[in-house]
This record gives sequence, structure tokens and C-alpha cells, in this order.
Amino acid sequence: MAKKFIIGLLVNNHYGVLNRIAGLYNKRGYNIDSLTVGETEDPRYSRMTIVSSGDEYMKTQVVKQLNKLHDVKMAKIIEDENAVSVEHLLLKLKTGAEGNSDIAALLNVYGAKVMDLGKDFIIVDMTGSSEKIDEFMRKCIPFGILELCRSGSLSLTKDGSNELSALYLDKLEEEY
Repeated sequence: MAKKFIIGLLVNNHYGVLNRIAGLYNKRGYNIDSLTVGETEDPRYSRMTIVSSGDEYMKTQVVKQLNKLHDVKMAKIIEDENAVSVEHLLLKLKTGAEGNSDIAALLNVYGAKVMDLGKDFIIVDMTGSSEKIDEFMRKCIPFGILELCRSGSLSLTKDGSNELSALYLDKLEEEY
């Protein structure tokens, strides 16, 4: 049974790395549901968070294959129950001529922030779990969603390990 899972990766920060990782997914016929990437505290490395769907076999195989890639320093499954995961949403909503108190009330309930206010639209910013963002977007449909941009998951483990950090990698290299 296909289930969503999150993989955290620490990778070299240079050109072509994303292409090689996407190529691995393509070659195996796996889908990437979402992907986020950004430089770590050490500019030599980037941190990726990939959300995919699949069974247990696919989940273990993709991590094994990712760990074989030269530019991947560490790839590991991030278990939902042991992680803090958030997504980011920018949403452009249509505003009405008769006031927008319903939109303001909705923004307050979900903790969304107003980023820009135009003549007949409003751009809001929200951060939260995937489920919270899905629910917020469903409630915005009646107002008229003009445009949206949504990030993939950003996830950190709650177990105190820092295996996906540049500091941990440097410590490992010092030991060997």
C-alpha cells in the first residue's frame, strides 16, 4: 500500500546534484511528491527534503540508492511521529467590494499573514503542517483563489540526533 514518506538528505552543494537525484528517481520509476532544498550552515552542503509515496520496499530501496550516490553524504527516512514538518504557502485571493471581514477572520484562525494588498486581491503567507495548509486552501476556495505557490515539506527530527547536519558530518570525518 502506497503511503507518503519523508527522506532527509545532506548533499554536496554544487551543480548537477539535483539532476543526479532526480535521475535516480526517474530511472527507478519513483515519483517525487515534493522537494525542498537549501544551503546548510556550512555552504559546502545543502539539505534536501523529499516527500514520496510508495510501499515499504520502495521506501528502503530509494534510501539505499540515494546513499550510493557520490554527492549524497547522508540520506535517511524521517518518521512522521519523530519529526516537526512544515510547509509554506503564498496565496493570492480575490477580494470583494463589500468588505473582506470573512477573509480577515479566516486569516486570524489559521495564523496567516497579509503580505500585500492590491485593488482587488490580497496575498497571504502561511506556514504549517501539510494538513493545515490543505484545510486552509479548501476554506479559501469560496473567496476565489487567483494564484498559489506552495513549498514542499521542511522537516527536522525531534530525537536529538543531528545526522543530517554539516556539523555531524565534520565530526564523523574527524573520527576517521
